[in-house]
Order: sequence, then structure tokens, then C-alpha cells
Amino acid sequence: MFEQLKVLEIASVLAGPLVGTFFAELGARVTKIENKRTGGDVTRTWKLPSEPPDAPCSAYYASANYGKKTMLLDFRDEGDYRQVLDLAAAADVVIANFKPGDARKLRLDYPMLRAVNSRLIYAELTGFGEDDPRPAFDVVLQAESGFMYMNGEKGGKPLKMPVAMIDILAAHQLKQGILCALMRRMQHGRGCRVHVSLFDAAVSSLANQATNWLMAGHIPQPIGSCHPNIAPYGDMYLTLDRKWLVLSVGNNRQFTQLCEALNIAELSSNPDFSTNRNRVARREQLNEVIGRAISRQNGTHWEQLFLSEQIPFGLIRDIQDVFTKPQSQKLILEEVTEGTRTRRVKNAVFTISDS
Repeated sequence: MFEQLKVLEIASVLAGPLVGTFFAELGARVTKIENKRTGGDVTRTWKLPSEPPDAPCSAYYASANYGKKTMLLDFRDEGDYRQVLDLAAAADVVIANFKPGDARKLRLDYPMLRAVNSRLIYAELTGFGEDDPRPAFDVVLQAESGFMYMNGEKGGKPLKMPVAMIDILAAHQLKQGILCALMRRMQHGRGCRVHVSLFDAAVSSLANQATNWLMAGHIPQPIGSCHPNIAPYGDMYLTLDRKWLVLSVGNNRQFTQLCEALNIAELSSNPDFSTNRNRVARREQLNEVIGRAISRQNGTHWEQLFLSEQIPFGLIRDIQDVFTKPQSQKLILEEVTEGTRTRRVKNAVFTISDS
């Protein structure tokens, strides 16, 4: 799709490299420049104890880097700097994630690169915006944007999400911005600058939790996996064989179907639980009744029954279980990176067809 597109990536860690990988998966020629002075992208060293210590890259690094030509250059060396300028002059897109002010110091900001390529799309990520030099890693943004406050069990400590979700969300925003900028260039023939801050990406992703506050004055509290507006939605139950199951019942019809499947049909006509509003208000009582019913059978029993009755549910699986599924297997991408066999999941998982 993007075989004629040239992308120069001077970004590190996760958000920026994910954008480069997205375009590489779709055929673009992506050149990744890593800082020779620091030994390359820092995530090369973010290894699990089970990984070979002398491997050139970590599993973490592999998750965000695929299909790229990689170069180690020293931005402060004039010869290396000229190489970067030459690459920028031939590129369609540059992806950068310097702290505010650092790109200018290194002569790698948009005005400098635009001078050698007026059609260049300069796509830039910052942590807290263009005027705030504060260092920003994903967990910092999870804390500052409200995600950690909401996440966790009632009465427990705030928790970060176990993946760098803000980086991933910011990467999606930047991809969208680049695609819009490419369309704009087709119309006007000029390049432009695209900027996304991790903070903006995080706050824009608060979605219904933001509107719960903006419209109803409700400050979301940690309630585990439960949904503040719907019940039973996100509520978890233990089966007879000690497997966790989660429900996502979104309307009264589904609730009636659930009650019939659990042999507690009378619950759906009980005024205390017949409407979503009442179910949310009496969530603990509701979960006691549902929990008792689910605990009487194994997970496979409920899986087969709920599938046949079209009741929204999920068995809670670990990563090993996830990758036994054929749907997951087809998302795995493999390549040899600097002599090391690497595997990761696809970034671009949409399909486009004529039918």
C-alpha cells in the first residue's frame, strides 16, 4: 500500500517506533536512526531475566520495531548529521519524539528539516505538550491523566495498566495525523508538521469517564473491572473449576437471557434488578446471586451455553492461552533482527477488500 513512501524515524522507546512499524507493515521503506552515543534505543536493554543478556535487542524492542533499516548515528557528529539531513531530504515523513527544545538543539526540528525538503511531513510526539519540557514515560501519563486513579480494586492502591497504553493511544493519534497530512499534501503539494502530546492522547481517551465528570459531576472511583454505568458489565465470577469469567450484559434483553441460562429466571422480573439503573445500584446483591449460580458449573459448561445463547461473556485467559487461538497466531510477525529471531504481533490488523 505504501511501497513508495519513505519514512525516517528518529524516535525511541514505544510510541514513535510503533508508528514507524505501522508504515513498515504496510510496505513503506522505514529507516530508523538510533543514537550512537547512548548505544541505540534504550529499549534494547529492557530485557526480562529469561532473555539472553548478550542479545542485540530485547523482546520489548522487538514489539515496536519491525521491517526497518536501522542505523546508529551521532547527531552531534557533522558527518553523521549530514547523513540524517540527506535522509530527511529524500523522506516523505519524519517521526520524532524529542523533549521540547532538544530537536532544535540537535538541528533536527521542523524548520531545519523543512529547509531541505518542503514536502516533508514532520510528525512529532511530546509528553505534556510543546511548551513543557517535563520528562514523560507512559506510567507518568497514566498517573497524571486519571487512568491510575480509576484503575484498581475498591479501597486498594491505584494501579497502572500492564501495557504502555498511553504510548499506544498516542501512536494511534499520530498515525491518524500523518494520514491526514499525506492527504493534505496530495491536495496542496506542501508538507506540514503534525504534533501529538501523550497527555492530550490520554485525556481524549477518557471517553465516557470524562463525560461522567463533565456532565454528571461524577469522579470515577476504582471499582475493579466493573463498569460504573452498566451491570453486570465487567463483573467477574469464579466457576466450579476455579476459572474466572466476566460478563458484559448491556441491556435488559441480554439480562433476561442470562438469568434464564443460569436458571434464575425470576431475577429478571424482580423490580430490584429488572432495569440497568437498579442493577447498578444493587450491584453487590446482584453479584452474590449470579456468583452462586456460576460457581455450580465448570468454565467449559458456561462457555458452550453462553455461546449458544449469544450471551456476552469472556473467559479470563493468560497470554499463553491467548496465543493458542488461531486468531492470535495469524497476527504474529517474525523476522531476523541483527542475527536474532524476533516475533511480535501486528500493528496494522485491519483488512481492506473489494467485497
